[in-house]
Amino acid sequence: MTQQSEGQARGQSREHEGHGHERQEHERREHERREHERSAGVRLARLLRRWWEESGGPSGGTRPTQQALAARLGVDQTTLSRYLNPGHLSTAPARVVEALHSHLRAPAAELDEARALCAAVLRENRRQRTAGDGRTERTEPPDTAGPADGKHGMPAAAVPAAAVPAAAGPPGTGMVRPASRWLPSVLVGALVVMAFTAGVAVHAWFSASDRETPADGTAVTVAPRAARHEWPLLTMGEEDQFTRARAVQYLLRSWGYRVRIDGFFREETRNAVRAFQTSRLLPADGKVGDRTWPELVREVGPGSRPFEVRAVQELLNHVGQAGIPVSGTFTTMTADALGYFQRAHDLPETRRADADTWLALLVRQRPPAAAPDGRTSVSPPPAAAD
Repeated sequence: MTQQSEGQARGQSREHEGHGHERQEHERREHERREHERSAGVRLARLLRRWWEESGGPSGGTRPTQQALAARLGVDQTTLSRYLNPGHLSTAPARVVEALHSHLRAPAAELDEARALCAAVLRENRRQRTAGDGRTERTEPPDTAGPADGKHGMPAAAVPAAAVPAAAGPPGTGMVRPASRWLPSVLVGALVVMAFTAGVAVHAWFSASDRETPADGTAVTVAPRAARHEWPLLTMGEEDQFTRARAVQYLLRSWGYRVRIDGFFREETRNAVRAFQTSRLLPADGKVGDRTWPELVREVGPGSRPFEVRAVQELLNHVGQAGIPVSGTFTTMTADALGYFQRAHDLPETRRADADTWLALLVRQRPPAAAPDGRTSVSPPPAAAD
């Protein structure tokens, strides 16, 4: 009977632990949801959405359609729909916010609030990019670090000494005895990880420098951040691949291939990619990756063809710092936006889109998780000429 009672007690204990884990997971998800709801990007999208919905009230006249409003703002309807949808993070830049405020006759007092939210979104994006580059910001005080078992996002060998648990002293003394037996192994492990990381970084730097040296020996400035990036791989599928797929389609149009520009990488786009690859003596697999992108992109600057300019303008509009009309004309505003982007990402400020700038723009696209409401194609008509 004693063994049976002990078995029941252990079963109940495991059941309680399982319920505890479920409760913690539920609380964690609820906390993330609340944080998302409080984010500046969601609040800004809700504010812009309310401006648009209330513009048809008694004092605002007839509410404009999103298509008509997008034409006034100089952006396509798909982009505007994303700006007005709190369900995903595609934040309207300050220029678009101010234009929306004017066109929709929104309350004057809310313009400053919208500008402040724009600035907050930019700060959040910078923090996210910093975290993505491996320089994460600490969000816990030092004394809340967990044990060195890898459960808190760090391998056991890389946990700082401050995170090593201390052993309790004699009962009733209130003293804490340092867990000295852990300290040597943790320190050695941390040093090994640091040395390995440093070696990898040095190897990547010199490898990138070698690849960027032309045959004539001319010195070339290599951007440290860009050297770590790889061209994104796009393949055929039913999902919306947003600005990256649209960039492929714009570029295919600039090379003379008739494809629909809608962000969906389907059979028509794949067949055009295969034809392009065949013309460039590349493996005709219909995928756009590290061998096809460099052949597909063109240097874009004053006098460039409309489709390739549109691709650059749309990519700039989805890195969180520009809001320029997707007109196909390389304007001063386009050059200014390129120059700002290049400065912000340690690229030579040429104010033109060369291969390194194309790569940096493509890897920093942040498409939403789902297509916005009211999506329509923004493809040029079939008879449109380059």
